[in-house]
Amino acid sequence: MLASAGLAGCSSETPSRGGSGSTTVPTASPGSSGSGSGSEGGGAGLQVDVVAEGLANPWDIAFLPDGGAVVTQRSGELSYLPSLAPGTEPVAISAPLDDVYAQGEGGLMGLALLPEPAQGWDQPRLVACLAHAEDGEPVDVRLVELTVDVENSRATRDRDLLTGLPVADGGRHSGCRPTMGEDGLLYVGTGDTADPAAPQDRMNLGGKVLRLDPATGEPAQGNPFADAADEAERYVYSYGHRNVQGVAQRPGTAEIWTAEHGPSFDDEVNRIEAGANFGWDPAQGGSVDSYDESVPMTDTERYPDAVAAAWSSGETTEAICGAAFLEGEQWGEREGLLAITALRGAKLLLLSIGDDGSVDEVEIPQDLVDDFGRLRAARSGPDGALYVTTSNGEDDKVLRITPTA
Repeated sequence: MLASAGLAGCSSETPSRGGSGSTTVPTASPGSSGSGSGSEGGGAGLQVDVVAEGLANPWDIAFLPDGGAVVTQRSGELSYLPSLAPGTEPVAISAPLDDVYAQGEGGLMGLALLPEPAQGWDQPRLVACLAHAEDGEPVDVRLVELTVDVENSRATRDRDLLTGLPVADGGRHSGCRPTMGEDGLLYVGTGDTADPAAPQDRMNLGGKVLRLDPATGEPAQGNPFADAADEAERYVYSYGHRNVQGVAQRPGTAEIWTAEHGPSFDDEVNRIEAGANFGWDPAQGGSVDSYDESVPMTDTERYPDAVAAAWSSGETTEAICGAAFLEGEQWGEREGLLAITALRGAKLLLLSIGDDGSVDEVEIPQDLVDDFGRLRAARSGPDGALYVTTSNGEDDKVLRITPTA
């Protein structure tokens, strides 16, 4: 049952993994790009530092006001990083998360710091996305609010912010990435759970970008389907998605950008438009009951108004995941690039985006290709550095990426 607070990577490949310490990474020369993975070559370097290691499938990272961070691990564990300096030892956070359904692509997933209220707070509050089980059986994916007490290494689970997001047996295509927008609203990318009808069904929260008020858990005012009779539809900001893994706001604009898994082709980076259909329909307009992954990621023949991807991986898949914009003058010519992590591709892609939303160039930092294995989360830190997590299943790391002088 749908409820809000107000109402009550696909590939199994494991590439080689880099060790701890710091490396200076030469980056690719810019390549053209409407699709494809970009080009590799020499260029200015990047500094890669290992902030923390010894984690298992760290899914996301949220930065705290004290200068530290909290990391989710898919198994249902929370870890606190007291510092963002290299060599930080993760501290386990005790939290009531025994209901996490950690199967396949499901588990404890995305994480975001909630806005501090006007009256302030004694301890930071986070929203986490998790696959929820009862008696060991998956029930839904839900957004839960946590208060973190770092001094005592524990977190309380305050409320369910939103429940009723679909979940599949085995956890396939669970999403789920929450990101706070500069408008104070919460944007959430969800997966279609391999349900053929879900992406085009606006009364199903799977295969969508949702927008909600983090204070109440209610649909955000001004949502495109705010007047819909169905409660679930009122949360929908865009639809026709397969498995949205990354959500980021472009600095200085209201633009929301997403990274989305394709099947065996056409991973997509999209600039989200309110109320728009992004054209994924494995049910072929309801003509088939099976999950047909041979259909186009953006089926403009069936849906002429579907929004075309800003970038596509083309004939293969990189299993792209996290998304974050590079912010700050320290990035020089790279300021404003969109960083995209890849699981199967085991690389970082840096996309240059024009004012019209077109992807003009793609860079690939060469020595991040395979060196650290599968890359999952991407978040811009308060210090302007790019933070990335690896997702290899053991001895995973939080990486800090900065430009060299």
